[in-house]
Amino acid sequence: MKLVRYGPAGSEAPGMIDAHGRLRSLAGVVPDIAGAVLLPDGLAALAAIDATTLPFADDEVRIGPCVGSVGKIVCIGLNFSDHAAESGMEVPDEPVLFMKATSSISGPYDDVVIPRGETKADWEIELGVVIGAPAKYVDVADARSHIAGYCVVNDLSARVAQLEGTGQWVKGKSADTFAPIGPWLVTSDEVPDPQDLAMWLEVDGHRYQNGSTRTMIFGVDALVSYVSQFMSLQPGDIISTGTPPGVGLGLNPPVWLQPGNVIELGIDGLGTQRQRVVS
Repeated sequence: MKLVRYGPAGSEAPGMIDAHGRLRSLAGVVPDIAGAVLLPDGLAALAAIDATTLPFADDEVRIGPCVGSVGKIVCIGLNFSDHAAESGMEVPDEPVLFMKATSSISGPYDDVVIPRGETKADWEIELGVVIGAPAKYVDVADARSHIAGYCVVNDLSARVAQLEGTGQWVKGKSADTFAPIGPWLVTSDEVPDPQDLAMWLEVDGHRYQNGSTRTMIFGVDALVSYVSQFMSLQPGDIISTGTPPGVGLGLNPPVWLQPGNVIELGIDGLGTQRQRVVS
């Protein structure tokens, strides 16, 4: 299934995409694409619905973040060996974790707002793993059973805040609008191999990132297991799994986002995003 949330920011309604790519409303069926709806039983109930019996929603409506009431966003740093190289950093022996504030979440087509005083805003295409069944001390072999599905994440970065001064990743990653997610939550049954997904990102039509989840250092199952050793994962939590090479920081000379830029990005089978950059 391709699950979606649509409508004004903060008042999104639940929906799904039918076999013909049309948006259907789940209003009155479930309260949101969040919480218990993402548990295995909740997803099974949605899968049993004949989408043709659902009313159409307005195709022109705003598409919001594909998951509601996200408890936390756990990000994985330097999880592609070639991205670590372009960043001038060693390949880590174990996953590097940092958090991104949930207030940074925005819709896949919403404007990206460069924070006040930030001069080095950057992009990062990432695979988002959405947790379904609660996970704590999960074995790698059982990790997949705790995943509700996957989505596209643009893990935007404010590099001055992240790397200069006191240099803290959390404050460099958490600006409002710096975590567009969606357009869809694609349930895990439609993604048989999350380690074989092409991913790309363009700015103003120039392709900067052109990678694949095949080159992740730590795969999806390993990451779910690893994170669950340090914190419980709850339905709707998102693990953002790292980015391939081609970020602005790694270019020579570096390239930074400017007001007026248009970012487009996508992952095979998970849809595409498009954001206009504003100050």
